[in-house]
Amino acid sequence: MQIIYLHGFRSNPMSKKGQQLRQYCANHGQFQVHLPDLNLSPDEVLQKISGLIEILPRDQVVLVGSSLGGFYATYFVAKYGCPAVLINPAMQPWQLFQDLFGIEQIPLKVTESWTLDTDQLQQLQSIANTQLNHADKILVLLQQGDEVLDYRQAQRYYSAAQPSSLILTDVDGNHAMDDFEEKLPLVIEFLSAALQ
Repeated sequence: MQIIYLHGFRSNPMSKKGQQLRQYCANHGQFQVHLPDLNLSPDEVLQKISGLIEILPRDQVVLVGSSLGGFYATYFVAKYGCPAVLINPAMQPWQLFQDLFGIEQIPLKVTESWTLDTDQLQQLQSIANTQLNHADKILVLLQQGDEVLDYRQAQRYYSAAQPSSLILTDVDGNHAMDDFEEKLPLVIEFLSAALQ
């Protein structure tokens, strides 16, 4: 299994959840974990991850996406039909960034190499217009205690698809999903079964 981990906004390939996933997979069988850096414009992210998916054996590719990475993962499930696990996925990141930072703070310097601007907010909005296909290949992990996102948005969206995604919602928790490591056996079991 080829697992592509898509980190969230203001994160990087060394993120805690990405490293936990890599460590777990190193200890539990033949899983290769890819941790690409997504600190790029949305168009560049789509290009980079599409390129990665297309050079890997397609029948072995699965995705794990956190927050903004979950938003991107939804697009790739629709495009390629690969299974995915989403961790507190961002639903409308263009709106979220405007709400969090205010339009007057955009362009926003995120990293040394990436500045988020209004064109990129529009890119994010156009990605969201993709038809949600293969929703039944998605496991959505949500926590009601998410202090950044309203978990109910994701609940509504992924349950409305036909056939719908599998959604597990914890009471409490937080946006970082601090107990993600405990969920890794479930994550790997779901992805393995969805590849069959």
